[in-house]
Amino acid sequence: MNYQETLNYLFEQLPMYQRTGKAAYKSDLANTLTLDKYFGHPHRKFRTIHVAGTNGKGSVSHMLASVLQSAGYRTGLYTSPHLLDFRERIKINGNMISEEEVILFVEQHRGVIERVAPSFFEMTVAMAFDYFSHKGVDVAIIEVGLGGRLDSTNIITPDLSVITNIGLDHTMFLGDTLEAIAGEKAGIIKTGVPVVLGRYQEQTASVFRHKAGKERAPLFFASDMVSVNRVVEKEDCQEVDVEAKIGGGVYSLPLMGRYQQENLVTVVASLNLLSRAWYEISEKAILSGIQNVVKNTGLMGRWQKISDNPLMVCDTGHNADGIDRVMEQLRSTEKENVHIVWGMVNDKDLEGVLRLLPENARYYFTKATIPRAMEPELLARAAEKLGLQGQVYENVKTAVEAAKKNASDNDLIFIGGSTFVVAEVLEK
Repeated sequence: MNYQETLNYLFEQLPMYQRTGKAAYKSDLANTLTLDKYFGHPHRKFRTIHVAGTNGKGSVSHMLASVLQSAGYRTGLYTSPHLLDFRERIKINGNMISEEEVILFVEQHRGVIERVAPSFFEMTVAMAFDYFSHKGVDVAIIEVGLGGRLDSTNIITPDLSVITNIGLDHTMFLGDTLEAIAGEKAGIIKTGVPVVLGRYQEQTASVFRHKAGKERAPLFFASDMVSVNRVVEKEDCQEVDVEAKIGGGVYSLPLMGRYQQENLVTVVASLNLLSRAWYEISEKAILSGIQNVVKNTGLMGRWQKISDNPLMVCDTGHNADGIDRVMEQLRSTEKENVHIVWGMVNDKDLEGVLRLLPENARYYFTKATIPRAMEPELLARAAEKLGLQGQVYENVKTAVEAAKKNASDNDLIFIGGSTFVVAEVLEK
């Protein structure tokens, strides 16, 4: 098989949550443990940092990886989902796993894949751990896929656990309260392993304190360790003046959303703790790693500017907490009129999300080409009840073309609602 045939085999053979939803969710670690034993427990051969949370975990993972890479460590990075290429999920020092490595993995292990019948995510985690082991990484940043306690990544014992924040998402699997979801995310807390909480939330703090106490894991709130003194927003970066117990300084953050300031605080707090362990991380490495996070890791889809005149921006925020932060950024952006290309998947809180969107915008309701995509007619009807006006478009391409046609040079076109809508725009 060539690379595309290999991907087609994996997509067809294995249920993928991002595409099919509930059918791909596994409520235990049985398959993961079977695969881990088959591959010889590869995750035990390198150090790890585990990152969970409702929003921000991707940005935090990429920033941590960039800093450790700048500090001279051979750094693995496992994230999900991918936007344009499956190989984005598995990187070493910013370089994606090669097509040949993916093909070889499937060819060599096709027997166990078909015998165990793992989910797409379970197989991908096994591939990543096996690849990092064979390539001799010093440390790998491992982003949780869904939840924490039952996530396939949760077989590792990391040097540090990081939980960014808690919001209502994937409630059919994780629970329908913040406390219940926090309990699932807290499942990544391991005995004696320090844990950083990126956002202090009154409703969930006691959940994390209880779990950390039970595991005798030192618990730190990022806001107790790091503070932001001043932010200067420039055209291509945010200059964030940070004060920390160890280090601190003015960081040039190329990720433009204001919500990234919280993620930066989480990263700096995490680096403070890692510097107390065996990691040697200079202030120069932190400054360079933050400034070059996009260059070093290939991070995409976070308040990412696609074009000027009109300004076109996309963001992968896709749940109420994430979209609330993105809309705050949108409101602060200078523009004459706002055009919003919007698509969602069918297991989100439709009304709760739509209530966060501005009424004084023109909407282009559409859907990505995945089975989970919500029909744009349903989106439009629900939006109209809330005073949001717009048209329906059968695909992302025609929706974006219509927005560009209607927008003047001083307008803003925002594209979002779903990772997969953003992916289709970036692919074009």
